Amino acid sequence: MLFLGLHDRARSLMAERIMQREGRGRFRAYSAGVDPADAAHPMALQWLRNLKYDVAGLRPKHWRELTEAEPPLAFDFVFTLSDEAHGEMVAGWPGQSITSHWEIPDPVLTDDDDAEQGAAFADAYRMLWNRITVFVNLPLASIDHLSIQRHLRAISEQAETA
Repeated sequence: MLFLGLHDRARSLMAERIMQREGRGRFRAYSAGVDPADAAHPMALQWLRNLKYDVAGLRPKHWRELTEAEPPLAFDFVFTLSDEAHGEMVAGWPGQSITSHWEIPDPVLTDDDDAEQGAAFADAYRMLWNRITVFVNLPLASIDHLSIQRHLRAISEQAETA
């Protein structure tokens, strides 16, 4: 499973760690970016540390690093977290992944005010955690591909109206 963001410096990294914890070993989660940053955003790392997530080895990377690895990673699911990432995926994503676009506002783009940025990170974390916990509780083994796609669309639409 891949969480694809624009810079892979906050949202996608947070989603990777949330999925690793909430998926309880049922899913292998990765994060990547379309145009990765040089480093993870410090507040993203601090937010995860405060919530007792392991951040060791967490770093931004280009999605091609994963798909062109030896052996290449194939993803059953790809979740895009920004319009730019969604555009990259639509333009020619390799493989037969089930995809869903989960637009999450980038908390890094808020003002430099610590309180505002902290609130933006809290919102991003909450949105990711809510969507991921709904996803990990889907009966994936007993539903078909089209039903999974409908469930993913519903998760995204519910989150947008909440």
